[in-house]
Amino acid sequence: MKTEIINKNNTNIAVIYSEKILITDVQSSLDLIMTVKYETGCTNIAVNKEAIIDDFFILSTCLAGEILQKFVNYGIKFAIYGDFSNYTSKPLNDFMYECNNGKDIFFLPNVSLTVDKLSNIE
Repeated sequence: MKTEIINKNNTNIAVIYSEKILITDVQSSLDLIMTVKYETGCTNIAVNKEAIIDDFFILSTCLAGEILQKFVNYGIKFAIYGDFSNYTSKPLNDFMYECNNGKDIFFLPNVSLTVDKLSNIE
């Protein structure tokens, strides 16, 4: 796991890149939240899509909802960045669209847009 702290608009963002899956269930997401907050002090976290178990992107597993609720409960603005074009599920695409129009959770194609989005949150 590689963590880079990026400061934009006086906002620190922990951008995480991992070739290994970091988020597999609710407990692993809580572990990530606490580790990043402790090590960086950041409450804005971005993770590459490949670091999240594939079941997360199957809404019928309810994994996405359970995991993302933990980020919201702990006051973390969270973004997942990467190529989502291979996901053709209408419910998943609708879910990502709705998240992107909210203020806590985002699905974005690259780090640059992710940093922009997380640094412009009011």
